[in-house]
Amino acid sequence: MADKTVDAIALLKADHRAVEALFEKFEATNSKSKQKAVATEICTELVIHTMIEEELFYPALKGKIEADLLDESYVEHDGAKLLIGQIVAGEPEEDFYEAKVTVLSEEIKHHVKEEERPKEGMFAQARATDVDLVALGAAMAARKEELKAQFKANGLPTPTARTLKPVKIALGEPVA
Repeated sequence: MADKTVDAIALLKADHRAVEALFEKFEATNSKSKQKAVATEICTELVIHTMIEEELFYPALKGKIEADLLDESYVEHDGAKLLIGQIVAGEPEEDFYEAKVTVLSEEIKHHVKEEERPKEGMFAQARATDVDLVALGAAMAARKEELKAQFKANGLPTPTARTLKPVKIALGEPVA
């Protein structure tokens, strides 16, 4: 989708539809080898999608749309990245593998709904800004192709969470 006339939002929506179809494909198969292949494809698409959003789309919108919505999007990405890392490292025969893919699907559906919600969603807010969405879309499409080639050559990198930090939890007395 390197067509320079496609705007950033159209590119992201096309990604959303492609990933939704992959989740449906995963749900429709009982073959462990097909599950692994489809789950890997889902994770690859999501990693590329989150990278172009975090590297290009979200920074272009910073200060131009609701800050809380942008912050939530980063945190939602981080939650997805944790599951993606576990899915990529796992095998369909392992306990909770299918459950992790199902929960990832649910998280992504929520995230997509937040972005695509009419009027107050991220995409609606982005359309109301002065951001050149066609130029941004062209940059995002180019970066997407670059990432696809990079991942094909070197494999999928381990996704890193930007907002979630490990914490040490001290267990104390129960609260009465």
